Amino acid sequence: MIDRTGLILDIFGERAVTREGALQVELAHLSYQQSRLVRSWTHLERQRGGFGFLGGPGETQIEADRRLIGERMVRLKRDLEQVRRTRGLHRGARRRVPFPVVALVGYTNAGKSTLFNALTGAELTARDQLFATLDPTMRGLRLPSGRHVILSDTVGFISELPTELVAAFRATLEEVAEADIILHVRDAAHPDTAAQRADVIAVLGRMVEEDALESNWPEHTIEVLNKADLLGGVAHVPGRNGAVAVSAMTGEGLDALKEAIDGRIAAGMEIADYEIAPADGARLAWLYRHGEVIGRQDGEEAIHVKVRLLPADRARFEQVRT
Repeated sequence: MIDRTGLILDIFGERAVTREGALQVELAHLSYQQSRLVRSWTHLERQRGGFGFLGGPGETQIEADRRLIGERMVRLKRDLEQVRRTRGLHRGARRRVPFPVVALVGYTNAGKSTLFNALTGAELTARDQLFATLDPTMRGLRLPSGRHVILSDTVGFISELPTELVAAFRATLEEVAEADIILHVRDAAHPDTAAQRADVIAVLGRMVEEDALESNWPEHTIEVLNKADLLGGVAHVPGRNGAVAVSAMTGEGLDALKEAIDGRIAAGMEIADYEIAPADGARLAWLYRHGEVIGRQDGEEAIHVKVRLLPADRARFEQVRT
């Protein structure tokens, strides 16, 4: 008889698409088996194809099981670390662009992938099933101000997340840690929506304690009450309290959500004044591309520019200033 953790792992195994996801699933499975060892090694070998030779003379079956699982886990962790380093390089490349990253998080089946599709026009798999998304997916999104952001869809959270999953799916949750804005997507029509909200916040809080997420993440979070269509529309969604009500299915409320993202990003920007040489058109164009020019005065000696920039962009611009 399979237990809750085993069932979750089996579902994750069906959803894994990328190499990273497959590595995470296998590592979680082995960690789960190592903690229990309820099956014989021959059963594990039949399930997973075998991972090597059995132990020498005098080695008991359970010792051989434990050793072989441990050896395989070491290799998987090494492979997963390489994947994480590659993902880190990709994140570094995005920071050099750079565009703000907006990560969707929420309880599983809250409609994150449907919302992702509605906002970006992507065709990400969106089904009414648990853990439909396992591997992070990213697309560009243009906001009303003209600002570009990168939208990231992530794995759904669950209550009492098994320890094996917390450790093995660390790389997936790293996308949340890198985000400038977090969209906490909730199923507003679900009878346990308040409890689901608490579960997601508990997982994010655990990430703060482990230094994977900035401690001020609540200030960067926008709550999104999805599935308003099941309640009769945005106007009928109760308990908003600053949250943005939307229907990813009908599109109602999406413009308000984009405005909220725009406003939250703008609130984190800094205003700076620069003098640019008239001949230095490249630097002036850079400010227009990466910031919001809110004042400009052209002079014979210099162009005086007042611009609103993200802190990272301001530091980048000033670092190369001559």
